[in-house]
Amino acid sequence: MTFATYPSLRDVAVIVTGGASGIGAEMVRAFAGQGARVGFVDIDAGAGESLAAELGGGVRFERCDLRDIEALKSAIGRLQAANGAAGVLVNNAARDDRHGWEEVTPDYWDERMATNLRHMFFAIQAVAPGMIAAGKGSIVNLGSTSWWQGQGGMPAYTSAKAAVHGMTRSFARDLGPHRIRCNTVVPGWVMTERQKALWVTPESIATALERQCLPVAIEPVYVARMVLFLASDDSALCTSQNFFVEGGIV
Repeated sequence: MTFATYPSLRDVAVIVTGGASGIGAEMVRAFAGQGARVGFVDIDAGAGESLAAELGGGVRFERCDLRDIEALKSAIGRLQAANGAAGVLVNNAARDDRHGWEEVTPDYWDERMATNLRHMFFAIQAVAPGMIAAGKGSIVNLGSTSWWQGQGGMPAYTSAKAAVHGMTRSFARDLGPHRIRCNTVVPGWVMTERQKALWVTPESIATALERQCLPVAIEPVYVARMVLFLASDDSALCTSQNFFVEGGIV
């Protein structure tokens, strides 16, 4: 396939959370390919350092546990000190670990919120002042089709992902006067290495493709391309919206 080039992304400082693997790594590669100044954070130091070395060209990696908000703020501060104030933030990091509602404890619930929701708010809080000063910016939060479909087996995850949409709309309203846009990208079942290792079987993928209007497995690159569009000037009047990349699930 032939994909677009976005001149407005060249030299823009971009921060991606959870960028060392899966969909996040594809985003980092995509932004680097547009000539952006990319910084990303992840808890996996080995994968993060390997990706930064692979891409070179000033792509910067900061290791941090996003559940530690002070560590997150410090990592974002170092990336902005090196690359300039972020013009784009992609809140990608999350983990869709399965769990039964009967087994959830208050501590587990709080940890799941910290892993899948809380860091998004504080990452936005960390980059918003620079975007306000610049009079522009794009924030992209990653949602999930899981709760739209009423999927069970991971209620803390689906609760967190449902809340992402409310957060997006609130920030779109609050930051809109500064010409800062905030949108949610909603992936379907994306064929990352983690998904393939843990949950993909011939039967499960066949069932998923039957539900999609487009019977094509969703690869990380397709999610990354939507994120590029929303980060670029081409989507200048798009904000407070959900952009689905799920093959048309019915």
